[in-house]
Amino acid sequence: MSKVLVTGAAGFVGSHVCDHLVNGGYDVVALDDLSGGFEDNVNPKAKFVNGSINDADLINQLFQEHQFTYVFHLAAYAAEGLSHFIRRFNYTNNLIGSINLINASINAGTVKCFVFTSSIAVYGKNQLPMKEDNTPQPEDPYGISKLAVEQDLKSAHEMFGLNYIIFRPHNVYGERQNIGDPYRNVVGIFMNQIMQGKNLTIFGDGMQTRAFSHIDDVAPVIAKSIEIPEAYNEIFNIGADKPYTVKELATLVCDAFGVQERIDSLEARNEVVHAYSSHDKVHQYFGHMIKNIPLKEGIDRMVEDAKAKGPRQGEKFKNIEVEKNMPPAWRKLV
Repeated sequence: MSKVLVTGAAGFVGSHVCDHLVNGGYDVVALDDLSGGFEDNVNPKAKFVNGSINDADLINQLFQEHQFTYVFHLAAYAAEGLSHFIRRFNYTNNLIGSINLINASINAGTVKCFVFTSSIAVYGKNQLPMKEDNTPQPEDPYGISKLAVEQDLKSAHEMFGLNYIIFRPHNVYGERQNIGDPYRNVVGIFMNQIMQGKNLTIFGDGMQTRAFSHIDDVAPVIAKSIEIPEAYNEIFNIGADKPYTVKELATLVCDAFGVQERIDSLEARNEVVHAYSSHDKVHQYFGHMIKNIPLKEGIDRMVEDAKAKGPRQGEKFKNIEVEKNMPPAWRKLV
């Protein structure tokens, strides 16, 4: 039985990938520091380790103990907009932590493939639809850190023969998502606000477009990718094809809860206005696994899960490094 390491395994993406791996017969070690996820998300058949990818000694110890065959690196602090104001934290967690894992994978000599979840944040703006062969032009530290890891994996493959698969998912939502996070994952933010009896908050006019992607169109492909050698050393966009405005999303979430739509418009923030990608390549390799779950269906499923768990009190980010030009709504949280 192949040994697999999954980082970020208590987050909602990582926990779904863990499920598919465990059900596929893999022996899974699930690593997470619980900074954004919950231990009860982790499949009980996986060995859970409470720890950080920033702990190089722990990472090396795990690789020595388990001799991993595959690594799924899904851990990240994926707050793209906030990354401007937590630059050191962003690069430490999203770049240096990744390098700890890449180093350990090279030194172990047992890793057949390193699977990394990057982001369409690497593309920046004005590249629609975003395609894998576009020249990346990231607009924020989060996208910069993701691109740096992609480039390091390419370098590690060329120098040491470490195979990799890179996925660039976008706007993933679904069951088990941490809806209490006030800085990221707008679908969850809207649901939490509704359950707390608050108005929905939208930055700017709400005409920003995103292709919201249900977890069941993402996690199975990521988990199964290691079994398709043709996908090794390739990059794939993954997610929904149809973009929606944030305003349209707000209407769908309110309808799913059966509540009147009440919106507070906030000052626009500095962000890529339109972001959606081409998925021709991922369909070529993995099309038989992709269900194309409609947004309304996915939201209905997530609402059921959110109602069962109830609202969550969001935690303020305690280590803001730069307050200049921070959106006023976020400044109130500091």
